[in-house]
Amino acid sequence: MKFDTPATRNPIDQLKVIGKPTDRIDGPLKTSGGAPYAYERHDAVKDPAYGYIVGAGIAKGRIASMDLDAARASPGVLAIVTARNAGKLGKGKFNTAKLLGGPEIDHYHQALALVVARTFEQARAAAQRVRVEYERAPGKFDLAAEKASAPLAKASDFGGAPESRIGDFEGAFAAAPVQLDASYSTPDQSHAMMEPHATTAAWQDDKLTLWTANQMIDWSVGDMAATLGIPKANVRLVSPFIGGGFGGKLWVRADALLAALGARAAGRPVKVALQRPLMINNTTHRPATLQRIRLGAGRDGKLTAIGHESWSGDLPEGQPETAANQTRLLYASANRFTATRLAVLDLPEGNAMRAPGEAPGMMALEIAMDEMAEKLGLDPIEFRVRNDTQVDPEQAGRPFSQRRLIECLRLGAETFGWNRRKPQPAQLRDGRWLVGMGVAAAFRNNLLMKSAARVRLDKNGVVTVETDMTDIGTGSYTIIAQTAAETLGVPLEKVLVRLGDSDFPVSCGSGGQWGGNSATSGVYAACMKLRETIATNAGFTPLEAVFEGGMVRVADRAVPLAQVAQMAGDKGLVAEDFMEYGDLDKKYQQSTFGAHFVEVGVDAATGEIRVRRMLAVCAAGRILNPKAARSQVIGAMTMGVGAALMEELAVDKRHGFFVNHDLAGYEVPVHADIPHQEVIFLDETDPMSSPMKAKGVGELGICGIAAAVANAVYNATGVRVRDYPVTLDKLLDRLPSVV
Repeated sequence: MKFDTPATRNPIDQLKVIGKPTDRIDGPLKTSGGAPYAYERHDAVKDPAYGYIVGAGIAKGRIASMDLDAARASPGVLAIVTARNAGKLGKGKFNTAKLLGGPEIDHYHQALALVVARTFEQARAAAQRVRVEYERAPGKFDLAAEKASAPLAKASDFGGAPESRIGDFEGAFAAAPVQLDASYSTPDQSHAMMEPHATTAAWQDDKLTLWTANQMIDWSVGDMAATLGIPKANVRLVSPFIGGGFGGKLWVRADALLAALGARAAGRPVKVALQRPLMINNTTHRPATLQRIRLGAGRDGKLTAIGHESWSGDLPEGQPETAANQTRLLYASANRFTATRLAVLDLPEGNAMRAPGEAPGMMALEIAMDEMAEKLGLDPIEFRVRNDTQVDPEQAGRPFSQRRLIECLRLGAETFGWNRRKPQPAQLRDGRWLVGMGVAAAFRNNLLMKSAARVRLDKNGVVTVETDMTDIGTGSYTIIAQTAAETLGVPLEKVLVRLGDSDFPVSCGSGGQWGGNSATSGVYAACMKLRETIATNAGFTPLEAVFEGGMVRVADRAVPLAQVAQMAGDKGLVAEDFMEYGDLDKKYQQSTFGAHFVEVGVDAATGEIRVRRMLAVCAAGRILNPKAARSQVIGAMTMGVGAALMEELAVDKRHGFFVNHDLAGYEVPVHADIPHQEVIFLDETDPMSSPMKAKGVGELGICGIAAAVANAVYNATGVRVRDYPVTLDKLLDRLPSVV
């Protein structure tokens, strides 16, 4: 099915199942321990061996020698894999550095060897006996030091052109009566998901099966085949349950490759889980950014010039953090300039983390908007409202399909009690606490991806949906079941969903906020095809057939779906289809919008920050499952609080690695840090997006929230912090005098 004209009324609009706050159907499995995660596939393999990875102890250079004798002689050791005996290896499309290093080393903790033994403890003990001597080479580990020489990044599918210029930015900025020219920084951040990168691998003849934690099945099958130099058809990847990803499991990593190589070397299944330090230094992370924002405005509060430049770093052939991209779309101004520059750094690979680009970009932009509002003497909400636009600011003839930012801001202000905010900072106290409120806009583009599914109706009236779509804790199982139930007119308990297997039709996968909308659209396409088959087999004209209550009906004649399937034989009825997209996203700018409101308390003596209240108002198309969507938003808001107040990978700029590479040193919010969070979804449908009339919401919730926290801290204290995270040491010497 091709979606190239705006959606009209269709079976999804019945809203008998879709749009209901439905409990997660995978919840009982996860809470009871019955969900099979990658490292725990006791049902799939028998008597597996265990692998333990040895990571590089330097960031750049080469291996001078590697002594494996002591490790080989250790109890229980079955095999040791290194670049010397692994055979010829390629590099996947989505990997920047080699997953198995040697003799050249690309970054700290790059995998250099896998020790395979009968037990995990034996593998770990033997791995400590591998002796590696290095020849160090000088590396570049400091983004600030490389900033001046960083060139424009290359154009990419997701990032677009690295530079945009509309009108005369320099002239308009110079002439603006009110100006802001400020620099901001965001640090390197880790995904820090609970489940480690983990894989169980097994070979049967020349065919490889990987049970692994992975968000994008088809991408990763292709990369694994390319790396091993085997046909794609010989790789099967299975990932039905994932314990968090946030972008860190979009691609195959060292655990998957080394498990495959280890299983081949040992002649038996092998399990590999990355130890936590390797998760942080060996896999991907969100790169640090340096950002410069220049805003020019008239006395009326209308922006006349918007400039946003961003610098980030990555390994050679890596990608930038596209932190300036949302500035191309969020606010109106006739004169605009954005630029994205990329320095070469020898740190571990930088790549996508929840809302790549917008999340760190809005951490800066939405502080700048507050700073400019103060210069103009305007309320921060009113300033944003005055600079709203209903068309793409860079393409005036291209309207937004839906844009309800003002409504989000106005409703949020009324709900949150914004009128009680003191415009002058450091004016409100609650005992020893300085209290302040902050606001920020939320913005994330609506991305669409081709997605396929297979749907089967059996003689018992059970509908089985199969697609390689994944569930990373987002509720994919549930919304896919809701889609099939709504489209085919069956109760939810009559739908069985099977996900995360490369033997199933290729889906969009989980990433970029496209998963829910695109995956359910693919399921809808397959279900509509199955409806035609069912109606035809029942003797009905497909366009006249009504599906409800487990029946197919035309006028006063109805036939149970189970009966139609019985007539087809033991295999029942099967349909497979995909949803692909035309050019509506080119004719209409498709984005999601929202507003974040935060109240904080700051200890007047210590600078300790406590978040007291939070609200998000979101406009993101049809909300397929409000309960799951709320969970996504409050989780994203929690990550945003972490980014605002505590998350920072500390870089050792001498030796090129992240020092705080565990969950003790890398701080993330816990329950005690987060108050009750309120989420409001505007009642919205977007017929330009998909037949579901939905968009995405899982990344929108993190966009802008960190700035709302930082703006609240400023309102509480009068101290403006432009370098994240906003920690108490950046406040202490500037806090108002304690009376």
